Amino acid sequence: MDISVVVPLFNEEESLPELFAWIERVMKANNFTYEVIFVNDGSTDHSWEVIERLSRQSECVKGIKFRRNYGKSPALHCGFAQAQGDVVITMDADMQDSPDEIPGLYKMIKTDGYDLVSGYKKKRYDPLSKTIPTKLFNATARKISGIKNLHDFNCGLKAYRKDVVKNIEVYGEMHRYIPYLAKNAGFNKIGEKVVKHRARKYGKTKFGLNRFFNGYLDLITLWFLSSFGRKPMHVFGFLGSIMFMIGFVSAAILGIDKLCALANGVQQRLVTDSPYFYISLTMMMIGTQLFLAGFLGDLISRNSTNRNEYQIEEEIRCEDNRKNN
Repeated sequence: MDISVVVPLFNEEESLPELFAWIERVMKANNFTYEVIFVNDGSTDHSWEVIERLSRQSECVKGIKFRRNYGKSPALHCGFAQAQGDVVITMDADMQDSPDEIPGLYKMIKTDGYDLVSGYKKKRYDPLSKTIPTKLFNATARKISGIKNLHDFNCGLKAYRKDVVKNIEVYGEMHRYIPYLAKNAGFNKIGEKVVKHRARKYGKTKFGLNRFFNGYLDLITLWFLSSFGRKPMHVFGFLGSIMFMIGFVSAAILGIDKLCALANGVQQRLVTDSPYFYISLTMMMIGTQLFLAGFLGDLISRNSTNRNEYQIEEEIRCEDNRKNN
């Protein structure tokens, strides 16, 4: 099968028939073999009934229905698990993504050799309250992820080589950072394609401004996990050791100063009367706690069942050499 189109949706009953008809026209015009996987993320309207009707009309339509609203990332995760196409295309169900972009995205994966291609909505039909935070968010994501050539991490229109979606785990609200997840999994051929952004035709947006705040928190989490997820002692142990040593040296200086004063017969207040003593003691305690956090994190990491799971692209076995000979 050439293409799997994964469409996560929530309360999009009006747009689904038109969207599928458009996808179908594009696929037939390019002689693609395909499937369309609609993931109904707990819709409260008649979206599932529409998907059932479309599945009766075409054998290319598949559907997944959640019992409640879990979010876009779980929807994509389940859609990726079911996808069988050599190239997997994701798009939103609100008609703001154009299926006419599918042939170009497919070509960039199959012909140009990209692992992942992200759409870039260069000209957007969104209010300033959405576009300005989006630009700031994407600038931060580029800086932290190191993927300098992407301008729109959160664009729903993306294309993936099948190996990519089968080797990454999209969870929580990490759908915004799928390129970063792919890079961490070893898929470094990540490209971008300028795509058309269409004004919403039906319904209203399902995302609020809180997604920008949550997005930054998720980005920090992903950066930390990718950098220190398998070696927490390297960060917590290091910070803990530094804080403990600063506190210890500060307390030692106070003690030495007191001893010198006593040796010279100089009257001096008690060490415990100095605020620096309690600051030093607090730093030593926090440093010890950080060190123990790193130690416990390392113990958990070492006992994890997937501690030695690595992405293997190719493998040569002795049997292969004997066959060649």
